[in-house]
Amino acid sequence: MTAPERYPMSLGRNGARIVAYIPYIWLLALFLAPFLIVLKISFAGVVLAQPPYTPLFDLGGGTVRLLGSFDNYFALIDDSLYIRAYAGSLRIAFESTLIALGLALPMAYGLSRAPLTVRPLLVAAAVLPFWTSFLIRVYAWIGILKPEGWLNAGLSLLGFGEHRLAILDTEAAVVIGMVYSYLPFMLLPLYASLEKLDFTLLEAAADLGCRPARAFWSVTFPLALPGVIAGCLLMFIPAVGEFVIPDLLGGSSTLMIGKTLWVEFFVNRDWPLASAATVVLVLLLMVPLAAIQRRQSRLLRGLE
Repeated sequence: MTAPERYPMSLGRNGARIVAYIPYIWLLALFLAPFLIVLKISFAGVVLAQPPYTPLFDLGGGTVRLLGSFDNYFALIDDSLYIRAYAGSLRIAFESTLIALGLALPMAYGLSRAPLTVRPLLVAAAVLPFWTSFLIRVYAWIGILKPEGWLNAGLSLLGFGEHRLAILDTEAAVVIGMVYSYLPFMLLPLYASLEKLDFTLLEAAADLGCRPARAFWSVTFPLALPGVIAGCLLMFIPAVGEFVIPDLLGGSSTLMIGKTLWVEFFVNRDWPLASAATVVLVLLLMVPLAAIQRRQSRLLRGLE
């Protein structure tokens, strides 16, 4: 092969390399760089200045001295407020993810079995909430769940007016808001997995005497497991650090780390402590995520 013939091939390889590097550049610019800035601030001390934290290095006297410390991380351990905030966030996010999975799984299964002519319309209806402002959708739930809201008004019309539900400003309201807001994140990966499913496998299981419920858990669910994992991660990770939904629907009685970080950053102006809490939150999410990713990679290698 002559040199002119090899040149387009090498140009193609370089182009493929550039395309492959784009996601890494994106992560470097929008995740790693901001995270390193927050990590640096977490080792600083708080001061009444602008910015409200001490420098990490002292360049005076011709030498470089490190001024950082782990005091902010020790403060997180000593103060039970942050431990309860982390625990509350993980619990509420887990409950919301579990409920959303229970709702999205039959919905995705129904979408995947729907006729091809109406399937795009059903998928569009599933993502229709994304066309409305997130804040407006959360505010709408205030009108539904408040004591004189639409929910209690509907119960009164049905003859249950003496049993008024006090859901607003509780963890139950936060879970409802989480499930409603993030349900499409759970639904779409499940639908993508189930749409590729060969439903003749279910027919074969039925021919072998397998009941529909057992065939679902023995055949359908294992094949849809990649979509289940992806949907759970897409919902659980943002739900842990959610701020708007707990602030509007949970009130002061709901303690989550997103609200705690907002108070530390913008009310107490303690950026170093808030940064330390943010770093711990990222580690709490990234370590399990890395373990799940490694397990998925081993599973895929085993299937190959």
